[in-house]
Amino acid sequence: MLSFLKNMGHAIYRVWFYILVTLPIFLFMPFLILATLSERTYHQFFWLARNLWAKIIVYGMGCFPVIKREQRMERGKSYMLVANHTSMLDIMLMLIVSKNPFVFVGKKELVKIPIFGFFYKRVCIMVDRDDIKSRTGVYRRAQRRLDQGLSICIFPEGGVPEEEVVLDEFKDGAFKMAIAHKIPVVPITFLDNKKRFSFTFFSGGPGRLRTKVHRFFETGILAEEDKSTLREEVREVVLKELNN
Repeated sequence: MLSFLKNMGHAIYRVWFYILVTLPIFLFMPFLILATLSERTYHQFFWLARNLWAKIIVYGMGCFPVIKREQRMERGKSYMLVANHTSMLDIMLMLIVSKNPFVFVGKKELVKIPIFGFFYKRVCIMVDRDDIKSRTGVYRRAQRRLDQGLSICIFPEGGVPEEEVVLDEFKDGAFKMAIAHKIPVVPITFLDNKKRFSFTFFSGGPGRLRTKVHRFFETGILAEEDKSTLREEVREVVLKELNN
């Protein structure tokens, strides 16, 4: 009986999450659509997504971000944001962590998600990892967004690893791109997202969302052949924080 009630609570908690994801989109639909009509209005879209979507979801789930910063991002400067990926909350929490507007680079499969996918394909840089032409095109689209004063966000594990995996291996893309565009890499560790809302259905619950924004890795003097070293150094910083 106790197990049944516990699972029922988890199920309600998960359904409540999806309600919170969709409700603000319906409420603010006209403003969101207007803000996606042109890349020039992306800053307005980002403000809406950060303040009227991400915060409603996170706080509505009874989760409270506790963000520790070793270094702060400068206003108007572009960065490469990278973090471990364990939960759907990662997207919302990343929007809360960064006041600097950024664009997600993510897999094209997310377009299939009802409602969310409509806006995802309009404002994010999509990539088909099985298509070389698609992967190459990401750099061109990222450069255009960087020229507009935006930052880029990539989850370098390339997807959500198995739940027992603390941190999967990182892919080269984010670090190759950071070096090519000479922008600092900002390592971010999400410590509690898996515990609060993992991809296991009967799991999760309210509580703190501890987040660590680490010192940035500068890329100004690096060349493409340094991408592997940069990748492993950034991964080590995130892994060490997770193990601690």
